[in-house]
Amino acid sequence: MDKTEQQALQVTKEIMVKFIEVGRISPTNFSEHFATIYGEVLRTVVDKRTHAANNQPLASD
Repeated sequence: MDKTEQQALQVTKEIMVKFIEVGRISPTNFSEHFATIYGEVLRTVVDKRTHAANNQPLASD
């Protein structure tokens, strides 16, 4: 697992904990949501790094 994947995993874990705290996700349905959230976090990080490396503005900029 590379550094980017580790960072995405950590962020995903923090998001999941917060969602559990506020009741949006329960420990029983954790596995239903984890992969989706991790995929989005990882995609966002990779997209931002790709755009930054190419010195291109993001669509949201």
